[in-house]
Amino acid sequence: MSKLKHFFHAYSEWIKHALVPLGPWGMLALAAVDGSFLGMPLDPIFVYYVYTDRSRFLLYVLLGAAGSAMGSIVLYIVGYTGGEVLLRKRLSPQRFEKIHASFDRHEFWALMFPAMLPPPTPFKIVVLAAAAFEMNFGHFLLAIFAGRFLRFLIEALLTLYFGPGIVTLTGNLFAHHFLWILAGFGALVVGWLIWRRMKRGRASLGLDGRGRPSPHSN
Repeated sequence: MSKLKHFFHAYSEWIKHALVPLGPWGMLALAAVDGSFLGMPLDPIFVYYVYTDRSRFLLYVLLGAAGSAMGSIVLYIVGYTGGEVLLRKRLSPQRFEKIHASFDRHEFWALMFPAMLPPPTPFKIVVLAAAAFEMNFGHFLLAIFAGRFLRFLIEALLTLYFGPGIVTLTGNLFAHHFLWILAGFGALVVGWLIWRRMKRGRASLGLDGRGRPSPHSN
């Protein structure tokens, strides 16, 4: 096992040193590699790109998001062809059913929101689940692109305003308090979904935001 870890570490370092000098296209390739089975230290590399090439930060955001979506195609194929069996082996029955239910209700958001979160979010499991539950391929790519775009955009803006150290600081905070932050994020998402459903309900009844009949309703 130690030899295998050493091999993957050496391979990751080789890829990193080979692709980083390529600039924006290196970011695209690194994000694609990270999006597949071989995880990479993508955030520090992205921050390095943005900090040293500030005028093109938006290009790195776009290429990083696109590369992540492209790399995830590998996981989609694996998940679509036999992902449910793999998930049942790695997840408890309760966890499996919970993820399945979330995709049944809001498959796009169930994939997009985890795509926004940095490590140690178990994102590849979510990607496999999306494929195993036969999520529409176009929606699959769009959800990953949108989530990663927002994540990289936030990291880029933090880097430009506060320097690269702030991303490392927030990453360490997230890693040490992952469950609390995830719970708070989940509460915000649930609250937003409830508010959205209530707003649609009022609109269908012809009510305004205060529960009174809307002047535009018949």
